[in-house]
Amino acid sequence: MEVILLENIGKLGKLGDKVAVKGGYGRNYLVPQGKAVAATAANVTKFEERRAELEAAAAAKLAEAQERGETLNEAHLTMVSKAGEEGKLFGSIGTRDIADALTETGHAVDKSEVRLPEGTIRHIGEYAVDLQLHPEVTVTITLTVAAE
Repeated sequence: MEVILLENIGKLGKLGDKVAVKGGYGRNYLVPQGKAVAATAANVTKFEERRAELEAAAAAKLAEAQERGETLNEAHLTMVSKAGEEGKLFGSIGTRDIADALTETGHAVDKSEVRLPEGTIRHIGEYAVDLQLHPEVTVTITLTVAAE
């Protein structure tokens, strides 16, 4: 299935690119979310008419993400959790927990923006956590997990 991207999508393409994707990905995710339209002749002409408007919206999203990134850059977050004698947590700390803790401190962060490449955190210690606020904006915060 060929689609025209209406916004920048990491690892897929930039605004206006005509890309081939699997049918289910296009029909079930990209088109319903408003991230792409089918690459028909009519949609190509409509896209070209709206191109300036879409590029302005993309630039505004990027500027907003960069502004949020500057406020979050080098932030330090401390979370307290119950742990055993060896430093292993009873449970784990995941993306939702980190996003909720950051939101409580005044930084609006969605759980889908938190990146934990090694999976959930299960031990006390200090961790570098990436926040991908936009496909082009990634900031790193320091998370300290302490025993209760």
